[in-house]
Amino acid sequence: MTEDEDEQSGIEPRSFLTCATEVARLMGVEEVAVKPDDRARLLSLAVRRPLLERASLPDGLFAPLMAAAVYDPDPSFCRWFVEPAVYAFGRRRVMATLVDYLKLGTDAERAGAVRAWYCAHVPLHADRSPAYGPGGVRDPALDESQDVKAAWLEACMRVFAEATDLRMRHRVLLDLPTSRAAYPPSMRALFDDTLASARSHPDPHIRRWASAADREGI
Repeated sequence: MTEDEDEQSGIEPRSFLTCATEVARLMGVEEVAVKPDDRARLLSLAVRRPLLERASLPDGLFAPLMAAAVYDPDPSFCRWFVEPAVYAFGRRRVMATLVDYLKLGTDAERAGAVRAWYCAHVPLHADRSPAYGPGGVRDPALDESQDVKAAWLEACMRVFAEATDLRMRHRVLLDLPTSRAAYPPSMRALFDDTLASARSHPDPHIRRWASAADREGI
């Protein structure tokens, strides 16, 4: 969705620069004096280390961090926001927020949520951030996410069924498991509907996913 389309729909347009600037402000990082085209990335770089070096982050920073992760257009660099959020607030909360973006967001936010979802699986190490927990001990409930991962699978399949944009259908389908056994029993009917739709889809990449799923079912 373009900014013009956002304005027409009544949604306030946002940008990666706006999100990165808000995170930097909350972290007390001074503005970076560079060309506007480079400022968002350099602000991200400026807050990367401070975010990971803090033993805790204020709760008010969570939503701006997640917005910056979702609006970051680079699937590699969005980790700079996702990783400290996982350490400080837990994998469960981060993933649940990305599920909400996928279910309720604009197309741009949904695409950003897909990019950030991969980074949300970052492995955790006690020596990586003091937010891990005193003495290397961490509450496992912070990172319990099996049900959230199931919610992500369901949301991806529902977006695939509803989306009209081919790129969005690619984003939410092509990385999904092709084995029916990977889905909870309550989701098998939805998987079967998704597979049936993918088999007859005019796009060869989507049909290739369906062929892989059919081979898994042999």
